Amino acid sequence: MDMEQKQAEIIDQLVRRASTCNGEALLPIIIEATSHPSLFAFSEILALPNVAQLEGSTYSVYLDVLRLFAHGTWGDYKCNASRIPQLSPDQILKLKQLTVLTLAESNKVLPYDTLMAELDVTNVRELEDFLINECMYAGIVRGKLDQLKRCFEVPFAAGRDLRPGQLGNMLHTLSNWLNTSENLLSSIQDKIKWADNMSELDKKHRKEAEERVEDVKKSLSMKGDIDSRGHKEMFGEPSGVMDYEEDRIRPKRRRHPVTR
Repeated sequence: MDMEQKQAEIIDQLVRRASTCNGEALLPIIIEATSHPSLFAFSEILALPNVAQLEGSTYSVYLDVLRLFAHGTWGDYKCNASRIPQLSPDQILKLKQLTVLTLAESNKVLPYDTLMAELDVTNVRELEDFLINECMYAGIVRGKLDQLKRCFEVPFAAGRDLRPGQLGNMLHTLSNWLNTSENLLSSIQDKIKWADNMSELDKKHRKEAEERVEDVKKSLSMKGDIDSRGHKEMFGEPSGVMDYEEDRIRPKRRRHPVTR
């Protein structure tokens, strides 16, 4: 089972359980969701009306915890640690994993120094162990550690829940991409049409050139036949005439009478 399918099943189970609870009964479900090692999306739980009703109640801080895991980072937790319940080790690990995903959204090359600062990691060995064991083995990122350049190259990272206002930005980005694609397609079609026209024009010129070559060949052939016939008429004579002339100029031999 791949990560997305497994995560979908976990979300489905948690959503069904949370749908039947209210108030304090939702807290264990929120803690379980934010601690589960295979769950990295929380928008479906946040969207439940009874979860939204925690806002302004005694338990609203747990709604803040759920929002933190849906959209925040380890740095956000540190800035708001005084008003958020203390996180468990499993929750801390997950929030740091989510922080890597957030960093990889905008940069495919993450410097070690940036990662160590964002994750509160003190040395490279600890950072690389975390990236390998808790991120790559977990399937949430695919990448390569470059110790020489001190960076983590990330060609793939799992997506996080959309932050408030992020959908509008994504729609704007997609709209710009669509317009660019349409312009590019139109340009490609124009170039194809131009290439087709040039191909037809080339075929026409080639045919005309071949016809001219054939005309020249025919003209040269006819000229050759005429020259050949003229040469024969000028220098060639019937063999009978030549024999007569030769015979006429040849000295005749006299016959002497035979003495008996």
